[in-house]
Amino acid sequence: MALLNSIIELLPVGVTVQTEDGSIILANCEASALSGAAGAGGPSGPKGGRAAINTTERLVQAAGATAERTLLICERPVHILGRPLVLSTALDFTARKQAERELSQRAYFDELTGLPNDALAREQVRQLLASAGQSSQSGRFALAFLDVDNFKHVNDYYTHAVGDRLLLKIAQRIAARLRASDMLARISGDEFLLMLDPIEGSEDLAKPIEEILHELREPFLIEGYEILTSASIGISVYPDHGVNYDTLRRAAETAMYRVKEASKGAAALFEADMGRAMAARMAREQRLRLAVRDGRVCCAFQPKVDIRTQDVVGVEALLRLRDEDGVIQPPGEFIGLAVELGLIDDLTYLALAEIVKSMDLLDDAFGAEATISINVAAKQASDARFMTGFCEELKATNCASRFMVEVTEDAFLAKTEFQTQFLPMLRDIGARVSIDDFGTGYSSLATLADITADEIKIDRSFITDIHQRPRSQSVLKAIEALSEALGMTMLAEGVETFEEVAYLQAATRIRYAQGFYFAKPIFLEELAPARRAIGEARSSATPRHRRPLRG
Repeated sequence: MALLNSIIELLPVGVTVQTEDGSIILANCEASALSGAAGAGGPSGPKGGRAAINTTERLVQAAGATAERTLLICERPVHILGRPLVLSTALDFTARKQAERELSQRAYFDELTGLPNDALAREQVRQLLASAGQSSQSGRFALAFLDVDNFKHVNDYYTHAVGDRLLLKIAQRIAARLRASDMLARISGDEFLLMLDPIEGSEDLAKPIEEILHELREPFLIEGYEILTSASIGISVYPDHGVNYDTLRRAAETAMYRVKEASKGAAALFEADMGRAMAARMAREQRLRLAVRDGRVCCAFQPKVDIRTQDVVGVEALLRLRDEDGVIQPPGEFIGLAVELGLIDDLTYLALAEIVKSMDLLDDAFGAEATISINVAAKQASDARFMTGFCEELKATNCASRFMVEVTEDAFLAKTEFQTQFLPMLRDIGARVSIDDFGTGYSSLATLADITADEIKIDRSFITDIHQRPRSQSVLKAIEALSEALGMTMLAEGVETFEEVAYLQAATRIRYAQGFYFAKPIFLEELAPARRAIGEARSSATPRHRRPLRG
């Protein structure tokens, strides 16, 4: 009996034995400890008649001495030595219920904003659809897909911490404009989903959307910065545009992309022709993913030419894709999409591998001293993981000094580590850096003074018909003077006519140019003929006229 009593006292479960009238005849230490949470009568509840016991297991929420606790109580009528008794056990479920709540929070709610996430939004819409199907009412509701415009620039310029604060404030502003029956969810990154229910007429849809658009155009004050932004919204309506969550969400997302392509900062209702456009986009995505998977990447090489000696001083590797039929896809068909889908890193590494594999051919065609330019997107230039890996890959080629890494001016001007951290990494391995498409972004001559690149490529918008445009000539001279003072080489992009070349030779100190006048991009299989064409053109050139290279 002593052994049995000792075991009962050590059990981590409260054990109580009561008579039919509720009198306690046995309670171990755990039962006594839990009794304060369950009430004066112990874990089984207050004293009283217990003749009719139907519930055998239940959860009890009770306020203990320090905090609310959850108990799992099981009751069982028994007969022992001819006596009718009630055996009760009580288990402290508080920690488990808390863990369940935390798991549920993580599974169904966004950690940053506290809003429902995509999984909960899907479930809410599913329940709404089920109730709509059982109701005699119209059951019309709308899904609005909202994407914050240019959010990447906020992260790049102000840091991700500011970006997170902005998302939180955006969520608060939107939520303040919704009805109790509506729902707002953050489904990923800078994307939100609104469920507007019910929708009786156009006013129920137009008014809240217009209010939200207006609210998001107002400045956000975060950490001393006044941030201006906007949002693009696409809308679908049940049952007009779909009868399940996936179809309705896809329709709303499609309408949102149509807004992005047009002007941003507006809203659009889904239309049938948008569906066709979305199908075409999905086909493009699929072709791109398959091309990356299968390594169907190639490079075309466009010479950089000394316009006074006609020597080729470098080549730019221009990325191309071959589709399954062998047709070459121009960069306008896939570069922007690759950045959006997160495939641009794979493409850049594939291009680098193609260049290294073809180095002997490039040397034979253009000379062993020619630099080889490879493009890096602004998004990549601000990505520490990519830039670190890319520098390592360049170093591993054992010819990093041959490479010129071309990045757009955005990479220098955003508040990222490119100029302070990644540019020195490139210089350490011997690579050089070029500012691509200079003059098309947010730069000014003042900001140029803070940039430490090796080369500036003047965008073709300044070069086209330069001999007929006095204002462009003045801008070009200003850039030229500052570039020389800072020790940066200038290269004119997009040179296509003899008149443009003649002006650059006669009126500027620019030595280098690139464009169709000298040579079109040349594929590897064309390198030998191109080398011959370059030699012939150089030998036949005259001071005033020369035959352009058409590689």
